[in-house]
Amino acid sequence: MRLEAVILAAGKSERLRPLTLTKPKPMLRVSGKTLLEWTLTQLEGMVKRVWIVVGYLKERVEIEGKYGFQIRIVEQKRQLGTAHALLQLDGLISGSFLVLPGDDHFSREDLQKLKGSGVLVQETERPRDFGIVEIQDGRLKRIQEKPEKPKSNLANTGCYLLDEEIFGIIRKLKKSPRGEYELPSAINRLAERQDLRVVKAKEWIPVTYPWDLLKLNQVLLEKMEKRIYGKVEKNAVIQGKVWLGKNSIIRAGSYIQGPVFIGDNCIIGPNSFLRPYTCLGNGCRVGNAVEIKNSLIGRNSFISHLSYVGDSVLGDRVNFGAGSITANLRHDEKNIRVRIKGKLIDTGLRKFGAVVADKAKLGIGTLIYPGRRIWPGVWTKPGEIVRKDLKQTRKK
Repeated sequence: MRLEAVILAAGKSERLRPLTLTKPKPMLRVSGKTLLEWTLTQLEGMVKRVWIVVGYLKERVEIEGKYGFQIRIVEQKRQLGTAHALLQLDGLISGSFLVLPGDDHFSREDLQKLKGSGVLVQETERPRDFGIVEIQDGRLKRIQEKPEKPKSNLANTGCYLLDEEIFGIIRKLKKSPRGEYELPSAINRLAERQDLRVVKAKEWIPVTYPWDLLKLNQVLLEKMEKRIYGKVEKNAVIQGKVWLGKNSIIRAGSYIQGPVFIGDNCIIGPNSFLRPYTCLGNGCRVGNAVEIKNSLIGRNSFISHLSYVGDSVLGDRVNFGAGSITANLRHDEKNIRVRIKGKLIDTGLRKFGAVVADKAKLGIGTLIYPGRRIWPGVWTKPGEIVRKDLKQTRKK
């Protein structure tokens, strides 16, 4: 008998701002699908019903395509933590069920390893950044959140196979120091009553910061099959795996070096250069002599002629004025750092460009320093140099 699954998709995801100011995190797109849709795809054939817990910007949670299971939406009206989110299913679900975060990526093979009851973990080189799992005789002993002195390198992925007993535990749970009802705290108490197997994952990609989207995009594009549904004009070059969507055109003189994903109704070129790990959403326009490398470009965005976009994440309906450039490398070649919630966060990357949110418009010749973020709807002036994050909307 197939299981039910719960996808927790209600959080605000502040560390992914400004992308999540206009859409919930599970609705961010990578390689042609939203994060939520990638999760649903992995569950195909494994479950009979999926419950999606929504909250923040719930009206913008949309599911495209059809799946071989029922989908039910439940609202968490107040975002009081992951345990509180799961509690919304109390009385609605029975037997064993799978719990997954709605914004991370899991492989189907790893999900199939969870049987009976258990916790999915993965080895990490940064144990201080995650909840760390302690094991005793192959069973969960404790999950410790972001410990200063980690006792293992096994990160908690947030994916569990549980049963109804968890709801009784959550009802008696107290708030954490962060003021939330945390699911790992409930799991720790459950581990005192049940033997929870610890299962090691091979492919878990957490999406915490904007640059994590680029990492996930690379993984997914490597697995992509070559498909040409659109038109490739004479003297345009296609090299490697390229997905070209319906009604899309690659004009003469353009060079596409896969893996590259191009959605439906896009126009590329003439004379444009799309380098590996570029992903364009539906309805994009890439002008003459544009170069794009290792970047996510949202739907209906325009990259005008003579522009360069490298190692960057762009939202929907972004407009790059002609000659706009994202710098993606420091002169001293040190890792790019991004200011998130008042702190400079090391991306771990030598090359990282800009994060430009939905409906931002760049004046011609805009130059953006590495690691800078531009908020939704912000306009830049012609020739402006973006030295720090731009949060103020400019109407004129």
